[in-house]
Amino acid sequence: MIESTPDVDAPGLDAALLPALAGRLAEPFRRAGFTVDGVAGALGADAGAALDRGEPEPAARAVGEDGPLATLVRLFLLGEARPAPDVAAALDPVDLDDAVVGGLLRRDGASVAAALDLRPHADEHGSWWVLSDLEIRPEDDADRAREHVLGTGAASLSLARATVRRPVATLLDLGAGCGVQTLHASGHAAALTATDVSARALTLARATFAVSGIDVEVLAGPWWEPVEDRRFDQVVCNPPFVPGPPEVEHVYRDAGLGGDGASALLVSTLPAHLAEGGVGQLLASWLVTRPDVEAARRAGDAHDGWDARPRRWLAAAVEAAGPGGLDAWVVQRDVADPALHVGTWLRDAGVDPASPAGRARAARWLDFFAEHDVVGIGFGFVTLRRTAPGVAGTVVCEDMRQAHGDPLGPEVEAWLDRVAWLRRHDLLDEALVVPPTTALERGFTPVSPEHSDDAWQRIGGTLVRLDGPQWRHDLDELGEALLAGFRGHLPLRDLTELLALAHGRDPDELTAAALPVVRELFLHGMVVPA
Repeated sequence: MIESTPDVDAPGLDAALLPALAGRLAEPFRRAGFTVDGVAGALGADAGAALDRGEPEPAARAVGEDGPLATLVRLFLLGEARPAPDVAAALDPVDLDDAVVGGLLRRDGASVAAALDLRPHADEHGSWWVLSDLEIRPEDDADRAREHVLGTGAASLSLARATVRRPVATLLDLGAGCGVQTLHASGHAAALTATDVSARALTLARATFAVSGIDVEVLAGPWWEPVEDRRFDQVVCNPPFVPGPPEVEHVYRDAGLGGDGASALLVSTLPAHLAEGGVGQLLASWLVTRPDVEAARRAGDAHDGWDARPRRWLAAAVEAAGPGGLDAWVVQRDVADPALHVGTWLRDAGVDPASPAGRARAARWLDFFAEHDVVGIGFGFVTLRRTAPGVAGTVVCEDMRQAHGDPLGPEVEAWLDRVAWLRRHDLLDEALVVPPTTALERGFTPVSPEHSDDAWQRIGGTLVRLDGPQWRHDLDELGEALLAGFRGHLPLRDLTELLALAHGRDPDELTAAALPVVRELFLHGMVVPA
C-alpha cells in the first residue's frame, strides 16, 4: 500500500488497524473459497439468484451450517451472527479481537456479527473483496448516515461496465468511495491514484485495496485539490451527482452545491487534469428546465432541451482543455420527473417517502425544483478525451434510453476510435460497407382492395443495429438506395452523385444532405470503412 495523506478520524473504524488486518484476510478467504466463483459454486444458480434479489433463506439452505465457507457466507452475505469460535477459525490468522477493534466485526453476546459489508467481487480481469458500510438503518444517527459509504451498487457497476479498459500508465479514481472503480482499473492501469473527501471512505478504500492486494496511492481532499497540478492518462469518477437542494445529508449522494452543481463542476474542470489523449469518464445528472425545453421546441431541436446544460458545461470544458481540443460524448440513459427522482433517492437512503420525515424531505426537494423551473432530471455517462494542440474536437449529446445488454465500455472505445478516424479521413472520399450487425426493417400497412391491387403499402424503413446499443435510424427511399450502394467499391461522393443523377436531384444538395446522416450512422457503427 502506498500511503500519502494520513486519515483523520473515521468514526467506528480504526484507520490504521482495519487496513492492516484486511491485508491478512485474503489468505483465509481463499482457503475457504470465499470468492465470487467459490460462493457461486456453493450456492448454485437458483439460491445465488435469490440472494441477489434480497432473499437470503435459499442461500442459507444451500450453504449449510458447517465449515469456514458457510461461516463467512452467513456472516458477511446473509447478515447472521455466528458463534465466536467458528468465526475465529474461519478468519485465522487474523485475530478476532483485532477484527472487532478495527471495526470489521461486533460482538453479540457469545456470537459475532459483521459491522461492515464485506463481499467478494470480480470481473473478467480480476478477483477482489470490497469493504463498505452496511445499509443505512432508520435508527442510525445523523453523523453515521451522513458519512455512509456505498459498496458495489448499481451506479458504480454501471460506470465500471462503461469504462474504457485500454492500457494506460496513470489512472485517477476521483471520489473513490470504497474503491470499486480502482479495483476494476487495476487490470489496465500501471499506476493508480484514489481520492476522497471522506475519511471513512478512505479507510474502507485502504482496507479494500489491502485485502485485494492492490497498490494504490490514496489521497485525502475535496474535488481536484489532492491532485491540483497533475494530469492523468485516465480519470474515472462516480461523484455525488444527485441533484437536490444545497445541503449534504449523505456524502455519497450530495455535493452541497445545489442542483446539478457537482456534474457541472466536474465536466467543466476534468479536461485540465487529462494528459494529451487522456480519457475521462463519469456518471452525471443534469436538470432539464422549462425554459430550455421551450427554447428547444421553438428551434425544432430533437433533443427537447435535455442537453442544454451539458452543452454549456462542455463549452467551459473546452476552455479548460487549454491548447488542446476536446472530444465529448454525453449519453442520456434515463430521465425522471422531479417527483420520481425525489422518491427514488429517498428510498435509496432508507427513508420512507410516506413517513413524516420523508414527506418533509420531499417537500424541500420539490420546492427547490419548482423554484428553479425544473421539469426533469437526466442521468447518464460523460466521456471526455483531450486532443492534441490545435486539433478540434467532436461533441455529441444523444439519448440512449433504449435497452441494451452489452457493456457500454467497448462501445465507448469504438466511438472514440471512429471520431479519431473521421479526423484523418474525408468521409466523402471513402468507400463504405454495411456490416452484418446492421439490418433494415421495412414497415407496411394494409391497403383496402378498392384502392389498390396491392395488399400492403410501404410506410418507411428503419436501419437497426443488432448489437451493442441497438441504435435505430429511420430512412426514406433515397436513404435506402444510397446504403444499397455501400459495397466497398465506390466512394461516398461518387455514390451521391450517381443517386442524384438517377433521381433528378442536384448532386451538391444531395451530398450536403446525405453527409451528416452517413456520419451519424458511422459514429453509431452502422456503416464502416471498406
